[in-house]
Amino acid sequence: MTETKTEWYFIVNPRAGSGKTMSEWIPAEHILDSLNIPFVTAYTSHKRHATALAHDAAAEGYRKFIAVGGDGSIHETFTGIMKWCDETSTDPGEFYIGVAPIGSGNDWIKAFNVPHDVGAVIDLIEADSYAKMDVVKVNTVGGKVSYMANIGGVGFDSHVCKVVNMQKESGKRGKLIYLNALRFTIFNIKAINIKIMADDKEVYSGPTYSVALGNGRYSGSGMRQVPLAIVNDGLLDVMVVPKIPVIKILGQIHRLFDGTLTESRDVIFARCKKLEIIPLDDESNDIIELDGEIEGRIPLTIEMDGRQINAIKG
Repeated sequence: MTETKTEWYFIVNPRAGSGKTMSEWIPAEHILDSLNIPFVTAYTSHKRHATALAHDAAAEGYRKFIAVGGDGSIHETFTGIMKWCDETSTDPGEFYIGVAPIGSGNDWIKAFNVPHDVGAVIDLIEADSYAKMDVVKVNTVGGKVSYMANIGGVGFDSHVCKVVNMQKESGKRGKLIYLNALRFTIFNIKAINIKIMADDKEVYSGPTYSVALGNGRYSGSGMRQVPLAIVNDGLLDVMVVPKIPVIKILGQIHRLFDGTLTESRDVIFARCKKLEIIPLDDESNDIIELDGEIEGRIPLTIEMDGRQINAIKG
């Protein structure tokens, strides 16, 4: 039996935050040493590397993980931990996760009131300040299994993420890339024909522009598509935008940022433990995004089985 390790396992993405990671991380290592917080550091070298590192570290007995980067980093780290938990029937409640926020997208930390400051995160580690976070397991085409820490989506939502990721890969950074992606997708959106089932009851069926899936409530550098989502209530929040005139969509954009989207008469909200999104024709098996990463295509099924992991909180 593998001995449980007490060190914190930091997974560092050197490419996060427009390349400024190392200038912030090296001083952080000195702070950890000065506080006598035991830790080890692993560096990612390619996409999905954090998932492999977290999986193997969990197998070696590590239970405390910090992703040094952004939302993509926590997604990969969480996925690696959960893959190992499911392979071994280990309770994710044994694990602790957090983000030392350096990346360009840092929405996950907002749900836990974690400051955008690496030093502050170290203070929270020293203070043993944690909250519970629901495990969201997503099953998609071909038996693929993924996990979501914060926000996911289909349609408009996933295509915005696709455009954002393309901009990041071309070297662009900053909040403007989200606004640019939002603007581009609005004027190029195509409706998909889907059926949405929440706890085995039909929520909506027909032409749809967007579906947002929320464990947390923030995405896209502060947008709130599911403004009432709570990370540890055991429920998934769902927001559906049926096909409506584009002018109506434009008129609702302010609601994405001021938290009033639930007041709109043009969108549908649901809360559930089990969600199914089913394409109604061959052209509607749209891409899925989870925590800003493209993770397959619909149909998808999400079942929240009550498992939770510990997350650093402010």
